[in-house]
Parts: sequence; C-alpha cells; structure tokens
Amino acid sequence: MAAATSTAPDIPSPEVSASCCAPAPDSLDDAAAVQVAKVFKALGDPTRVKLLSLITASTAGELCVCDLTAPVGLSQPTVSHHMKLLVDADLVSREQRGRWAYYRPTTGPLTDATKALTGAVRPQS
Repeated sequence: MAAATSTAPDIPSPEVSASCCAPAPDSLDDAAAVQVAKVFKALGDPTRVKLLSLITASTAGELCVCDLTAPVGLSQPTVSHHMKLLVDADLVSREQRGRWAYYRPTTGPLTDATKALTGAVRPQS
C-alpha cells in the first residue's frame, strides 16, 4: 500500500492573513464615500441626468427653470424638486433672479466622484 498523503490546505502565515484582510490604503473613508454616493444618487434618476445634460449643453452656460420644464415634460414644481437634489449634490449652482431660478453646472463634484472611484484623486469633504 502507498503511504497516505495529507490533503489539508496550506495554512497561510500570519503576515499573509493580516494583509489580505486589511482595507486597501487608498480606499475611500466613510466621509468621502458619503459624498461620492450623494453625487451618484442625485444622478440615479433619468430626469435629473437629462436636466444636468440640458444645463451643461446650454450655450449660455446656464438655464432658467422656465427653460427646463418643456424638454422633460414636467411641471415647474416637479422640475424645481429635481433641481434641488442636483443643487444639494453640488452638481449645479442656483441663482435667484426675480421670480426665476437660474442654474449653472458645477462639474468639479462629478469629476471628483468619478476619480475617487478610479483611485485617481479623493474628493474633498
């Protein structure tokens, strides 16, 4: 008869176990993850993506809320709600002029969020 061979798996050394369970040194901290999620959550609705696209494509560099209702087929209060979420995520800035609100794109937060997930740069809190 042949001698029995052990089929037990190799047990990793303590150095390997500690390093395999540690988070990556460049991973997002909790505050940065919240900021990145806020940006992508705001863009999680097709209407808000379209609104942001309309504003960034504007030759004037801004659009009035009155110019945003027809392209998305929604009422002004509904568009204003969507725009508030985009403002809260810092994807657009809002300026009140008389009775109308004007919106300008702020591309930094979207760029930072994308880079944070690809490891190129971390967003500032």
